[in-house]
Amino acid sequence: MITLDHTPELVTLTVLGEFTLEDFTEFEEYLIANDLFDGTHSLLFDLREMLGFTVDLALEEIRFTRIHGGDFKRIAVVTDSQWVAWSAWLEKAFVQAELRVFEDIDAARAWLAEAS
Repeated sequence: MITLDHTPELVTLTVLGEFTLEDFTEFEEYLIANDLFDGTHSLLFDLREMLGFTVDLALEEIRFTRIHGGDFKRIAVVTDSQWVAWSAWLEKAFVQAELRVFEDIDAARAWLAEAS
């Protein structure tokens, strides 16, 4: 399950439980419906409550990153999982946005606010 929210400069995705392809599709449709691929928004992925993800989601995320890697200013990933942090580090090769991993949500929000 996911929750989504956005302000004029920030899109926040929070994952609760398993992150599935259906969740990611909902995220993509939300971005399209709200016209958020304009390079003026940053992304905050709050993955602290994520219990895992499906393989089809991982493949879709790769596709999404290849298409939209330059459509955002900054990307913050909040997690305490070393595996998720490592995979986010790999994503840096495919995005033009600055991408950082945080364990603290407030530090992530502060870093994202610097880009405003």
